Amino acid sequence: MSKDEYLITDEPLKALTVFAMPMILGSFFQQVYNMADSIIVGQFVGSSALAAVGACAALTNVFICIALGAGVGAGVLVSRYFGSRDYSKMKTIVSTSLISFLILSILLGVFGFCFSHSMMSLLQTPADILKEAVLYLRVYFVGFPFLFMYNILSTMFTSIGESKIPLGLLIFSSVLNIFMDLWMVAGLGLGVFGAALATLIAQGISAVFSLLIFFGRMRRYKSHFAWFDGRELHSMLRIAVPSVLQQSTVSIGMMIVQAVVNPFGTQALAGYSATMRVENVFSLIFVSIGNAVSPYVSQNFGAKKIERIKKGYHAALVLDLCFAVFAFIVIETLHTQISSLFLGKDGTTLAYEVSGGYMRWLGYFFIFMGIKMATDGVLRGLGIMRPFLIANMVNLAIRLSVALIFAPRFGITFVWLAVPAGWLANFLISYAALRKSWPTDKQLSSR
Repeated sequence: MSKDEYLITDEPLKALTVFAMPMILGSFFQQVYNMADSIIVGQFVGSSALAAVGACAALTNVFICIALGAGVGAGVLVSRYFGSRDYSKMKTIVSTSLISFLILSILLGVFGFCFSHSMMSLLQTPADILKEAVLYLRVYFVGFPFLFMYNILSTMFTSIGESKIPLGLLIFSSVLNIFMDLWMVAGLGLGVFGAALATLIAQGISAVFSLLIFFGRMRRYKSHFAWFDGRELHSMLRIAVPSVLQQSTVSIGMMIVQAVVNPFGTQALAGYSATMRVENVFSLIFVSIGNAVSPYVSQNFGAKKIERIKKGYHAALVLDLCFAVFAFIVIETLHTQISSLFLGKDGTTLAYEVSGGYMRWLGYFFIFMGIKMATDGVLRGLGIMRPFLIANMVNLAIRLSVALIFAPRFGITFVWLAVPAGWLANFLISYAALRKSWPTDKQLSSR
């Protein structure tokens, strides 16, 4: 048995922990990567510049989620073929996905660059920061193929049990991004443009390194494969499209929510943007656990080890509980200091009130998100996408309806009051679907 197959051989809690921890650390560094622009711009340029970068965050997250969702379809199949040792099909999926999604990323990058101003205007971005927001966004879209390629390759690495390689690359690119940010924003005085350019350069170098390392890794598996297979692309898209719709739809919903926040003014947007960055840090811990569950389930499903799937799900819930307690303690004790990290010296009372109010509220409810992500991870790993999509649409509907109906009338607080309710509803639907869909040994024997 190969050492790469520990997800189907080691004790479930141990295997999932060993597999998930590099992904969790990777998520942390991914957010350091993403937050570097906000922190450095907020400290060295000001809260208005922070608001400009933050105004782009909801939109850029939509496109990031498209990249992540695209990788899911390929990742589930790669894990399944890896678990069954069908390396020829595994490599065909890898090649087909890289070619297909590279083309898609170029098209999306061109679209985003051309319509940046229209999209930011549609989101009711405050007039005093619109020009800087559009500038940041256009530089971001120039580097979009690099971002897309890196996220796809990260999914590929984790699908074959290699979660440490993306971590190493993320640490490298995060450190590089921070140094580039400091040099271009604080040193050269390039402001928002310098922050965007630093991110582009770091993303590009990281993507190229990822590609070279992954090709080297694939050489270990000696087998003939097709560079492009339309049938495998179709199989991949059956999983990828619902996942793209799910992930991007939720992000589109958050983008609409930001459009509700924008009319409250630049300072309210600055406070909201600061907390959204913090929410993303902790959210991605639970997302990473859910993403770790998917290849774990897929590999064990491919190896016909059903009992290990249930034990892995329970192990994921234990990890979620531990990190939810950790997130609560950090936010409750350090929320003011965290806000000041983003808002800097010129952050107004309103900005701090918005940031602190949102942050402290979320701290109590992260466990809901963790449970939801673990359950969704099992559904993805089994290839059950319809209830997964429905659950996330309900989550979105709750968040949007409350924000759109109540926030303009009763205040910005209603933007985040519905967050835990959405997470809970998502879990209940996903769990009901999972209870009905657990595979059995009889089902596997008939495959």
